[in-house]
Amino acid sequence: MAVDNAYEALTEDSRDLGDRWAYGTGFQDPLSGVDATLPTGADLPAAARHVLGLGDDALVMAHRLSEWCTHAPELEEEVALANIALDLLGQARLLLARAAQLDPGLRPAGVAGHVPDEDALAFFRSAEEYRNVRLVEVPHGDFGHLVARLLVFSTWRLGVVDRLTGSRDPVVAAVAAKAVPEIAYHRDHAAGWTLRLGDGTDESHRRMARGLAEVWPLVGELFTTADAERPAIADGVGVDPATTRAEFEDVLRRVRGQATLGPPGADLRRDGDAPATAWGRTGRHTAALRDLLAEMQSVARAHPEGRW
Repeated sequence: MAVDNAYEALTEDSRDLGDRWAYGTGFQDPLSGVDATLPTGADLPAAARHVLGLGDDALVMAHRLSEWCTHAPELEEEVALANIALDLLGQARLLLARAAQLDPGLRPAGVAGHVPDEDALAFFRSAEEYRNVRLVEVPHGDFGHLVARLLVFSTWRLGVVDRLTGSRDPVVAAVAAKAVPEIAYHRDHAAGWTLRLGDGTDESHRRMARGLAEVWPLVGELFTTADAERPAIADGVGVDPATTRAEFEDVLRRVRGQATLGPPGADLRRDGDAPATAWGRTGRHTAALRDLLAEMQSVARAHPEGRW
C-alpha cells in the first residue's frame, strides 16, 4: 500500500487495489508466502465444512463482543474487548476464505462476482447455513456472563487451534499459528476477570458464578464432532475437539479454584451438557442467531451490488 494509513487508502487511485468491499483491500496479506496448495488426497468438501465451522465460531463471537462497545464497565475494557473482537474477525476472514477455496460450492449463489468469498459467506448465508457452535450466538447477559462465555470459548478454542498448527492444510496451519498467541491472550484476559469477580465482593462473586452456570449447558456441544467433519479429521486437516476436553477441564478447574468459585478438583461435568449434540455444526441454532444475522448482514443485503 503506497499510503501511510487506511483512511488515505480509501481514496487512493490505484488499479492494484481493485474493488473494495466490507473488509477492504490494499492491506498486507497475512498469509503472504504461505503455500496455498490444496491438501492432496483429502476430502476437500469435508475439510471445507470443518474450516467453515471454525470461521463461523470466530465471526459470530466477534459480533457478540462488539456489542459490548460503550457498555463495558471501564474504558480500558472497551478497548480490550474491541481488540479481541478484531482478532477473531481476522481469523474468521482467513478461515472463511480458505473454506471457499477448499469447496467453491459453499459460496452462496447469486452473489456479485466482485464480492470476496469471505464476505459472501459472512453476509449472504441464512442462519441454517451457519455452522457455529451455539455458545457464541446466545444473547449476552451481564458482565459476568460475558467473562464466563469468553473464558469457556477461548479455553476451548485455544486447545483446538493449537492442534491445528499441525494441519495437513498449509493455510489452515498458518492461520492457526497466527491465532494461537491471540487466543492465549483472550483466555488470560478472561481468566483475570474471573479471578477479580469471583474473589471480589459478594455481588461480583454471585454474578460470576451465575455466568458460569448460564453458559455451562452449552459446553457439551463444544466437544462433539459432527459426522460431516469426521473425514477432515481422519485426513489430518481438522482436529477432533473431543481430544481437548481434558485440557479444557484442567484449566477451568484451576481458574475456578483460584477464583473461589468451587474446589479446584470439582468435576465440571453437569447434567446440563449431556447428551451432547453437534447442534450448530449441523445448522440447528437458537432464534438468537437469526436476530444477530439480521443486524450484521443488513447493509450488505440492502446493497448487494455495492462497491466501496
